[in-house]
Amino acid sequence: MDDIDSAIVRELQRDARQTNRELARMLNIAPSTCLERVRALRARGVITGYRATVDLRALNRPVQALLTIRIRPMNREVIERFKTFLTSLPEVLNVYVVAGGDDFLVHVAVPDLDRLHTLLMDSVFKRREVVDCRSSVIYQHVANDVIGPLPPNGPQGG
Repeated sequence: MDDIDSAIVRELQRDARQTNRELARMLNIAPSTCLERVRALRARGVITGYRATVDLRALNRPVQALLTIRIRPMNREVIERFKTFLTSLPEVLNVYVVAGGDDFLVHVAVPDLDRLHTLLMDSVFKRREVVDCRSSVIYQHVANDVIGPLPPNGPQGG
């Protein structure tokens, strides 16, 4: 990716609804060049889609938590089945299969602590493969809205 590709990706992350002409004007390139670059970024899999960001409170999900889960036996079939189970739960936002002391990190959003408790007791703990689950309520959440490429050799300077 060159500087123009990086700028296109950065600007589309800031506002994916802008027109090709607006994007081209912002980057001081021709609209035809801009369109060609965006198409190439999609074809290379750099841009994988466009989505709307939603307010979880407006969807009656003001309480967020991270669940750390350990399962046994540890094999591909059990992992795949458990991932499928987790992603079928409406409270689940993201599922990560991780290394270390835990096997899964699960981001959930629910209306209240009672619903979190119900999720744990009536769904997660009922699974035979679950040997441990801990929950941490999220007080605050921040994210980088714009993600750019990293230098190949790590951070420079000090």
